Amino acid sequence: MSSPAILRQSEDSMPAIAEAGPAPAAAPPATPPSFGTLALRWYRLNQGRLRATAIGIISLLAFLLVWHLLTTYRVVFFVRFTNVPSPLAVYASFAKAIHDPKFLLHIALSCRRIFIGFSLAAIVGVPLGLIMGRFKLVHEIIFPVAEVLRPIPAIAWVPMAIMLWPTNEQSIVFITFLGSFFPILINTLHGMSLVDPVLVRAAQCLGARERSIFREVYFPASLPHIFTGLTVGMGVAWVSLIAAEMISGQYGIGYFTWEAYSLVQYADIALGMIAIGVLGLGSSLLIRGAGQLVMPWRST
Repeated sequence: MSSPAILRQSEDSMPAIAEAGPAPAAAPPATPPSFGTLALRWYRLNQGRLRATAIGIISLLAFLLVWHLLTTYRVVFFVRFTNVPSPLAVYASFAKAIHDPKFLLHIALSCRRIFIGFSLAAIVGVPLGLIMGRFKLVHEIIFPVAEVLRPIPAIAWVPMAIMLWPTNEQSIVFITFLGSFFPILINTLHGMSLVDPVLVRAAQCLGARERSIFREVYFPASLPHIFTGLTVGMGVAWVSLIAAEMISGQYGIGYFTWEAYSLVQYADIALGMIAIGVLGLGSSLLIRGAGQLVMPWRST
């Protein structure tokens, strides 16, 4: 083909390219969602929790209102409210006690005893439950002894604990340990019994050793029941601690409550009871929060 023909062909193709028009412009960047949109999205995601929180607050306010009315009018209907302190009297006692170093010392010592006793129970109970659930011989040796000791209440252990340990502090921690140990052990053992044997056989077929099976199969599968046992054990630990402090203690929130009863200080009795409830609730919430961190797949 000659050069004039080539030039003619290129000239013929130029109008077609010009007719195609300019290239499309880039799309504008997406605008970020507004504050109202984000707030609405957050509300929809947390609607259930907000509803539960609102109902809980209303329930507590209703409880305080009923308490106030019963104590104000000194109602006697099967139960006598003639000597029960009102919410305002308990609040006045709290405002006074919060500035008293002795009251804060009572709370600090009780928290320390709970921490030591509960930590020892978790350190001993969880591994022992895992071993008992895995090895039948260990289960047959330890389980009968645990079942005999488990129904004994904490108060019944107080005289024995005083004889076993040289100081009251050690005996109180020992009773707290016993109170939380058995729920942790039993729930861990129950979790081990519910592990799917198919998962164990699959790990064995893949060449996993006993340590790996414990770490990768048994322990993760038992974690929900372990944390259930820790939560229940924390509640029983507080019951055991208060019983021990009332009988043999010289400090602690349980001793504070019993001393208030001995001195006929009714508002301090209610204050001690409320303090025990708040401390127990806070301890349980900490365990549940730890469970959500360890088991994120169970978070709702």
